[in-house]
Amino acid sequence: MDDVDNLFHPSLEAALIKLDPEDGKQIMEYFRTQALLMKEKALLQASVRDQKKLLVENGKLKKDIEQLRSQLQENQRRRSAKALLSQAPPPPRTGPAPTAPANQPAATNPPPPSSRDRREPQIRRRRGERKAPPTSDSLSLGAEPRVDVSRLDLRVGRILSARRHPVADGLSVQEVDVGETAPRTVVSKLGGKTPLEELPGGRAVLLCNVRACKMRGVVSQARLLWCSAPDGCTELLTPPTGSAPGDRVTFLNYPGEPDRELQAGDRVWDLLQPHLQVDSRGVANYKGCGFEVKGKGLCRSPSLTDALIR
Repeated sequence: MDDVDNLFHPSLEAALIKLDPEDGKQIMEYFRTQALLMKEKALLQASVRDQKKLLVENGKLKKDIEQLRSQLQENQRRRSAKALLSQAPPPPRTGPAPTAPANQPAATNPPPPSSRDRREPQIRRRRGERKAPPTSDSLSLGAEPRVDVSRLDLRVGRILSARRHPVADGLSVQEVDVGETAPRTVVSKLGGKTPLEELPGGRAVLLCNVRACKMRGVVSQARLLWCSAPDGCTELLTPPTGSAPGDRVTFLNYPGEPDRELQAGDRVWDLLQPHLQVDSRGVANYKGCGFEVKGKGLCRSPSLTDALIR
């Protein structure tokens, strides 16, 4: 307000008040307000001019950058062309071509393939002939898949029901909850210390990434793991107390992720099964590494020791 007040001389205000005692002061306030507005407008216009100046400078900088980029690309193309010219073969000789010795027969071009030769590969493809298997060199380029217990999807399950197979006396059918929306049907061969009537309500360990297969008319969707002693006694492998259906069984020394589905051609189960054992304390292990449900304990055989897990 001090700057604005300096714009108006006191005599001007006195003269206005003298001419119009009632509205003289309001007229002076109006003049001051207009002066402030004009000052703000001037500042705003100056700011806009500075902004436009910056935009112009930015445009010039962008243009300079584009020119430098074009020059760099042109220099790169020239260097590439020079490198290609330096690697080009020497020009052909302009002198007469060397003649072959008299006692050496002149080389002849091989005859073009006949239409029959061209048709043979197509005929073989139509007949469904297989391509030659890849050589060992091509196979060696890819990394060999790991074969360890981490490829098995082992989970805790709770047996809901158990019954005899309708057409096979040596088999039984269980419905098992493995933490999914619906229970899985499992066909297995159990006996010895595990009567069928004692199975419902019990917990077990299941291999869940086997391919579903039909066993004497009933589709089996998993595999129950059971312990087999040398004397022929068998019993289910049991998870630790407190474990729930769907809990993963893992191995501390083998932290990999399981396969989505074990392929029959890989024979993963056949290769791993001899190393799945119950030790002298009844603890299940793979090469000395225990079957573990994290935070809950180890899987065990209820009473057998030094047994195989099948």
